[in-house]
Amino acid sequence: MTKFSAALPVALFAAAAPMTALAYDLTTIDTLTQPEFRLLSEDLGAALSYKPIIPSEALGLTGFDIGVAVSGTQLKNAVLLSKAANGATVRTTMPLVSGRVHKGLPANIDIGVAYTVVPSTDVRAYGGELRWAVLPGSTVMPAVAIRASGSKLTGVDQLNFSTYGLDVSVSKGFAVFTPYGGVGTVWVKSTPNGIPALKEEKFNQTKLFAGVNVNLGVNLAFEYDNTGSISTFSAKVGFRF
Repeated sequence: MTKFSAALPVALFAAAAPMTALAYDLTTIDTLTQPEFRLLSEDLGAALSYKPIIPSEALGLTGFDIGVAVSGTQLKNAVLLSKAANGATVRTTMPLVSGRVHKGLPANIDIGVAYTVVPSTDVRAYGGELRWAVLPGSTVMPAVAIRASGSKLTGVDQLNFSTYGLDVSVSKGFAVFTPYGGVGTVWVKSTPNGIPALKEEKFNQTKLFAGVNVNLGVNLAFEYDNTGSISTFSAKVGFRF
């Protein structure tokens, strides 16, 4: 843990440095029409829903996976994000930085939590997962896991926003490399706060994801996620033991 404590600030700086964002706050959601609010909610659902960035195999009772991730979501409706941010200039790719901790539990169950920020904005999200490796995996057999996940937006007064997910994933280790992938569904609940002209939007999005974990002492993970046909690319650095 001493090694991790010393390396974490360096990893965090390295992760966050290229992710500088244009400053904006979501303070004019009330200017959106209902169809525009739905489209913005779909983009936010893809960006803020929980991303695994971890293989399917269980960590074991003493296992941890700790890291910092950077992600970029390719927004379909950046113009509506700008409208909801009082006309501010926004990028078509939303940058996100997250701190993530996973802990192994008995019976091939893992628990994970994540805290995500969109740099230079008021957008924050808490997320978490509970994952059960139905097949724990071995030197010859892949691991298969079922995951329940969720996320909750904070920092935006005009919007109550949450997601819930369920997916099945598979992974198989080859030396230091562990490819993985999965499929699932994300349920989105997007509720305008104090905006009588807008109503709540509830919908689901199909989720597909694939990635690879590379453990070289320092643990690396790279993942592609497609939620509701909106793509997110992620990279994580940390420690897995």
